[in-house]
Amino acid sequence: MTDAYIYDAIRTPRGKGRKDGSLHEVTALRLSALVLDGLVARNGLTGDELEDVIWGNATQVGEQGGCLARSAVLASGLDERVPGLSINRFCASGLEAVNLAANQVRAGAGRAYIAGGVEMMGRVAMGSDGAAIAVDPSLAMKSYFVPQGISADIIATEYGFSRADVDALAVESQRRAAQSCAEGRFDKSVLPVRDVNGLTILERDEYMRPGTDMDSLGALKPSFKEMGEVMPGFDQLAMLKYPHLERIEHVHHAGNSSGIVDGAAGVLVGNKAFGDALGLKPRARIRQTCKIGTDPTIMLTGPVPATEKVLRDAGMQISDIDLFEVNEAFAAVVLRFMQAFDVDPAVVNKNGGAIALGHPLGATGAIILGTLLDELERSDKETGLATLCVASGMGAATIIERV
Repeated sequence: MTDAYIYDAIRTPRGKGRKDGSLHEVTALRLSALVLDGLVARNGLTGDELEDVIWGNATQVGEQGGCLARSAVLASGLDERVPGLSINRFCASGLEAVNLAANQVRAGAGRAYIAGGVEMMGRVAMGSDGAAIAVDPSLAMKSYFVPQGISADIIATEYGFSRADVDALAVESQRRAAQSCAEGRFDKSVLPVRDVNGLTILERDEYMRPGTDMDSLGALKPSFKEMGEVMPGFDQLAMLKYPHLERIEHVHHAGNSSGIVDGAAGVLVGNKAFGDALGLKPRARIRQTCKIGTDPTIMLTGPVPATEKVLRDAGMQISDIDLFEVNEAFAAVVLRFMQAFDVDPAVVNKNGGAIALGHPLGATGAIILGTLLDELERSDKETGLATLCVASGMGAATIIERV
């Protein structure tokens, strides 16, 4: 098998996913095309070199439906001969798109791909596709379905994370993100979004709340307590599956959960022959990828078994990894990852995470992979691992190493 390399990774700034967010008037189609055109321009592509565009998004309905990947190709400057494939692995869609591209390259099915994803959460509401896992009783009851916030609180309860623990992680995420933004650590990879007249709509992430502290978070009420304990009583359903839990401690709220935002990201993946033909130098090799299914009720523990699997498949140990990006879907997800592997918090999400910066579902996987690569280069480290939990009980992970 041939090696697959990352040649470039870019993203848009993340805008608040609501009507007063800066990107609210921008469609998923336009934001996706902007990223495609950005990668083409930065790397001198004509488009003929690309085998495919693989694009992820989690809510594939309305303007994000109908094979958005192909629509984005046609809306961009790419040649119409470039096809497009839309995929959905919920929160890991952007990373899965990159992994699919890398494994196609490794198998010899094409020299180069653009992969990534988009989510306009302020325009296409999460859950508006009516997913069967949540709304079809024949599946929801069988799988003991509970909303993700309840799942996060189950993790906190099961693994002993207090309200102070999850709030402290959120405060640190905000601090790191603010510092990284102030120092320009994201500037290399962020593509400003401009209107048709060339005026800047958004050039920096706008969700951050740098003034966040323990006192301000302490004033927030748990977001999932009522739906767990009162209506519709998801706690009782969960405890049918986990009878050893006497009760579920509700510790998550808006301040220690990932932010609802709009955004897109793309990664240029190719083999060595592709880079040589265009005079491009690869930035990293994609060493190993994996995906895995997990318990659909607790749902968000996927980064742990996914990391175990990707390390095993790569013949590596956790100590071989210099830096980690673990998506901050909820604070307890990251705390459980660090607890399971006993890793130093200083090497996990060094530039903050989705609690501070937001989680545009279909784009996040590609975003954190690009952030990981940038940080490996900035801090002169060699090997990094990116991983995400996934709705309905899955996990995905990718190991990259600089070249």
